[in-house]
Amino acid sequence: MRRLWIGLTYLVFFVLIAAPLGKMATGAFSEGFGGFRSALIRPEALHALMMTGIVVVIVTLLNTLFGVMTALYLVRAKWLGRRLKGLLNSIVDLPYAVSPVIGGLMIVLLLGPDSALGAMFESLGVKIVYAVPGMIIATLFVTFPLMVREVMPVLQEIGSQQEEAASTLGAHAWTTFWRVTWPSIRWAVVYGVILTVARSLGEFGAVLVVSGNIMNKTQTATTLVYQDVENFNVTAAGGIALVLAAFSAGLLLLMEWAKRRKGVH
Repeated sequence: MRRLWIGLTYLVFFVLIAAPLGKMATGAFSEGFGGFRSALIRPEALHALMMTGIVVVIVTLLNTLFGVMTALYLVRAKWLGRRLKGLLNSIVDLPYAVSPVIGGLMIVLLLGPDSALGAMFESLGVKIVYAVPGMIIATLFVTFPLMVREVMPVLQEIGSQQEEAASTLGAHAWTTFWRVTWPSIRWAVVYGVILTVARSLGEFGAVLVVSGNIMNKTQTATTLVYQDVENFNVTAAGGIALVLAAFSAGLLLLMEWAKRRKGVH
């Protein structure tokens, strides 16, 4: 029975992960290395990859800053009260509960050109939906819980005694954070950054709704893969998807390295 379950586990792993990855790799190189290279150096592919990189960098920076702040408030801020903390905890988990497509639709309804806020921003010359700001907001909506949920358990585990002692000795809040809190949470932040980057690279639904998938303007790597598949350009789609998969694999290796480093320290 034990061998049967182990065999079934390997079978599921092969069917759900290994086989699709292998098929994607063979599809990317179905026309040789030249076809793979041509798929990546297309103007639309280069622009989509650049747009993905811009979104990933900005979202990761914002998610790190505000994710850590939110985790600190939810764990340390006594003035929030239990009910308000419970409400904020539920709001943080909202992206887990709804589809990314629904999240993108909410952003369109709130900040789209037909909404009051969207019209106000456009009157100021700032376009949000069907532009880069909307893509950043949509990706941030999807990835925001990742940093919070990595940092919160660590803050709860270490407690607040050391921070209170530092404050009693006259340390300012900023000094207490960098000298006492940060050394305890830095690896959780590293995990959160890796998860945010990986999730941002692969985000599709919310970005597709908010961006409009305009070629050479608001198209990311994932939406370009979708367009190539729709146009039956399997080689080009496999090439872009293989690059994204390679980045994801590299992030997993980085996560493992970070875990080993944490074990050493």
